[in-house]
Amino acid sequence: MSSIKSRLGMMMFLQYAVWGIWLPVLATYLQSPVAGGGLGFTSGQVGWIIGIAASAGAISAPFIAGQFADRYFSTEKFLAVLLLFGGIVKITLSFQETFNAWLMLSIVYSVLYMPTLSLTNSMAFAHLKNADSEWPRIRVMGTFGWIAASWLIPMIWLQTNLEFQILPPFFVGNEVPDATARLADTLKVSGALSILYAGYCFLLPNTPPKKEGVEKLAFKKAFSLLSNRSFAVLVAASLPIAVIHQVYFMQTGPFFENQLGLLVTYIAPAMTVGQFAEIGVMAFLGVFLLKLGFRWTITIGALAYFARYAIWGLISMQEPSGPSVDAAGQFVWTGPLMIGVFSQVLHGVCYACFFASAYMYVDRIAEEDIRNSAQTVFGIIILGLGPMLAGPFLGILGAVFGEAGVVTNFAGMWFTLSVIALLTAALVAFAFEDETEGELAAQPA
Repeated sequence: MSSIKSRLGMMMFLQYAVWGIWLPVLATYLQSPVAGGGLGFTSGQVGWIIGIAASAGAISAPFIAGQFADRYFSTEKFLAVLLLFGGIVKITLSFQETFNAWLMLSIVYSVLYMPTLSLTNSMAFAHLKNADSEWPRIRVMGTFGWIAASWLIPMIWLQTNLEFQILPPFFVGNEVPDATARLADTLKVSGALSILYAGYCFLLPNTPPKKEGVEKLAFKKAFSLLSNRSFAVLVAASLPIAVIHQVYFMQTGPFFENQLGLLVTYIAPAMTVGQFAEIGVMAFLGVFLLKLGFRWTITIGALAYFARYAIWGLISMQEPSGPSVDAAGQFVWTGPLMIGVFSQVLHGVCYACFFASAYMYVDRIAEEDIRNSAQTVFGIIILGLGPMLAGPFLGILGAVFGEAGVVTNFAGMWFTLSVIALLTAALVAFAFEDETEGELAAQPA
């Protein structure tokens, strides 16, 4: 059993390392000027690539992983096939320079990669004897994989003359002149790692398909939950949060670089502050739910979005900073940059208190026979519809708060998102009724 858990832990590490290598820096690469090594896309185009592509994968994932993979193939073998072809597509993407090619191939990659998230989850649950206690330790390896990937590539490939320092990012040096152009290499490394991960899948425990498969319309009954007031309010609140959550991944890189002066080398490591915080907050989420209940825990999550974007709006009211380097060309902290980066601690509160709590609430109010389907329906709305709306929404933000379609007035954009988060928090606080109130306290410790 120990061997199985070790293999599952490595599976999660690789699963999220493949993702964490490129996602934090993709918007910076796509949106940077061609003369600076980027592709020169507008904010709206970046929104379509990151938003619509993610939506396509999220919407198709239940059909690919649930209706197809579960019926005919062993999970580990089907996982290997998806990762192999996904790796090839990702490497191909690194050589593309046009918006149409990026949009089409990003959709293809998303359709291949997104089902692997649910497949790895289902495989882990299938082989764990006590999922409640063992699952968090397996899943957290994925967060460590994301962090490791986000740190190693920039440290090794994007700078020279590395030196150790006590403060983050710990290893600093001189950024290579073509650092922005080299961000395309994160796609190549991700693709290569995906192919190696595909080979590793054959070392995973055998997980045969279900003989009887699943219902043809597995989530049809789950849609009836929308007639439930608490579920309907939760969906209504989660949709705008999902939109502004996706904008975070679309615009944080350009914001850190163009407004706060952070070198592209340190964008990915800087964004992992949110993942570190997520690990810490998740450890105490059960206590929050026990003391506050779902309504106020989810409200706190929405308020964390408001606080983070409001802080970023305030520091964006200053003139954009120049590169955060000293006379020798090495990274140094500035006041606004430190505030911007470390305010991402709120990201852990955002995700854990809002989304993790929301998924737990859906599991509790759904009848036993539709719990999986309810999670699927909620996931399609949050991971599919939310990012889909984020794409055109970012295009609007780029037109209102930018020049030539690229966001330049970051203060206006972040304040807009903070207002959306505040209104959503009010919706949860005043309209959401916790149907499970008292159940958590009644459970044995």
